[in-house]
Amino acid sequence: MGQLFCCLQVEQSNVAIRETFRRFDDVLEPGFHCLPWFLGKRVAGYLSLRVKQLDVRCETKTKDNVFVTVVASIQYRAIAERASDAFYKLSDTRGQIQSYVFDVIRSSVPKLDLDDIFEQKNDIAETVKEELEKAMAAYGYEIVQTLIVDIAPDERVKRAMNEINAAARLRVAATEKAEADKILQIKRAEGDAESKYLAGLGIARQRQAIVDGLRDSVLAFSHNVPGTTSKDIMDMVLVTQYFDTMKEIGATSKASSVFIPHGPGAVKDIVSQISDGLLQANTIIPTD
Repeated sequence: MGQLFCCLQVEQSNVAIRETFRRFDDVLEPGFHCLPWFLGKRVAGYLSLRVKQLDVRCETKTKDNVFVTVVASIQYRAIAERASDAFYKLSDTRGQIQSYVFDVIRSSVPKLDLDDIFEQKNDIAETVKEELEKAMAAYGYEIVQTLIVDIAPDERVKRAMNEINAAARLRVAATEKAEADKILQIKRAEGDAESKYLAGLGIARQRQAIVDGLRDSVLAFSHNVPGTTSKDIMDMVLVTQYFDTMKEIGATSKASSVFIPHGPGAVKDIVSQISDGLLQANTIIPTD
């Protein structure tokens, strides 16, 4: 209706291509324009200047013979100053961009191993952008950004990669666990050795205290009871310890039975056996 009255309104972020008698005349910016149709003026079409996005899925093979699907996201827009080239020179902009992306990816990815592709995807995206910029600039289009948004190998390859990663982590975990067990065993052995050492010191001090006590007892008894010998005092001490031992055995709460011969003669025999044992322990056997 606007063209019927020689009026035209172009929306923001768009341009209109004006022709005169079917020949390109001018690019109309956003706003209100007069278009005298009776002078052969007409609008051949509109061109959007907004940034558009095209996702391209490309299947190719890596250097280590693994098929992967690479998804590239291409953001592009028409250049306002070259709107006529963008309008007239290309009939299928998306198809043209897709063809260049296929060509670049299928020439770049086969040079890399699968692991390198994940590490160098930014380099691949930059290569795609450079090639597209050189190619699409001639048609009046600007490549704003190129992103590699997905790299998808075959499902069996994914499972194999996950299994390799899981096995490596399990190996590290087993190594760390073995190292921890080793440290625990070492610390346990060190603790046991320290415990035995301290127990030995305690026993040695206990025996030393017993010896010192017996010596003091013998000296005190000899001083207070004249005429007694050291043997008499030791016999008395041994008998006293014997009865203390019997008392401890009888006072225990455990259900145990100990059969020990008891009586004056048995006590005398026990004293004699202990004395003989001490004398034998103190006897030095001469050597040739």
